[in-house]
Amino acid sequence: MANNNGVSSTGLIVSFGEMLIDFVPTVSGVSLAEAPGFLKAPGGAPANVAIAVARLGGQAAFVGKLGDDEFGQMLAGILKQNGVTGEGILFDQGARTALAFVTLRSDGDREFMFYRNPSADMLLRPDELNLELIRSAKVFHYGSISLIVEPCRSAHLKAMEVAKDAGALLSYDPNLRLPLWPSAEEAREQIMSIWDKAEVIKVSDNELEFLTGSDKIDDADAMSLWHPGLKLLLVTLGDKGCKYYTKNFHGAVDAFHVKAVDTTGAGDSFVGALLVKIVDDQSILEDEKRLREVLTFANACRAITTTKKGATPALPTEPHIHYLINGG
Repeated sequence: MANNNGVSSTGLIVSFGEMLIDFVPTVSGVSLAEAPGFLKAPGGAPANVAIAVARLGGQAAFVGKLGDDEFGQMLAGILKQNGVTGEGILFDQGARTALAFVTLRSDGDREFMFYRNPSADMLLRPDELNLELIRSAKVFHYGSISLIVEPCRSAHLKAMEVAKDAGALLSYDPNLRLPLWPSAEEAREQIMSIWDKAEVIKVSDNELEFLTGSDKIDDADAMSLWHPGLKLLLVTLGDKGCKYYTKNFHGAVDAFHVKAVDTTGAGDSFVGALLVKIVDDQSILEDEKRLREVLTFANACRAITTTKKGATPALPTEPHIHYLINGG
């Protein structure tokens, strides 16, 4: 793909974590119990990021474990169809692929119900990791769901360490899903346990409130999460755009307003769009003008993703994004 200086994006972005099936109600604005039926769509935040990167012309790989079942094979096929390298995918014969039922209620809040007891992604072991693939990453991206249980937690920590030692930029989107954690306290503690390793962190406004214990979104609350090794902290604000914080400057970039149908995967598309633009030129993180251009691009990508049901089906290509940016 052509990035800001017209050079193709060649650096590999490796996403680590879960991939699952999202079941989305066939009608909008209802609770899960009220839904008359469901559409199945590929999901899982790290996998969504990988597909977003590939759709935008970047080099993407996914590292994770799926069930050796029809859903698992389907998901691996979707990654391949979208141009995501699958050398890091493993299959477990003893556990199913995870399922999630997700709805956007009429009050605008999302409701989740997960089926993973345990699911295959939770059973990934450190000794199963494709370390060669991880070492080849220019950017290594991950969330926090893979920290919830062993052995996946140890696999996550090892993969992160290997990527860091090989010189990758570490990108972290906690992607808080409280129903999956034993308690809110455990979620906060584990999310923060790897906080100071990441160089790029993206949180939503709700996640910022959860992690800081504040009921407002202001610069002081955001900067309370700053650590010395961090290069960029992003706070996404839904239809209000996003805020950005670096060591030397901070600011906000407005959102694009579209008719939202389903916000699932919107944050993942934002992250994918950001990473594909910076993977080959991290100096963008120190140049406010160029960073704002990249975040405008990411906001447009995020907006388009909300216009269709399901995360992966809605992830846009670069021409779609430029069409929106240019007033289409």
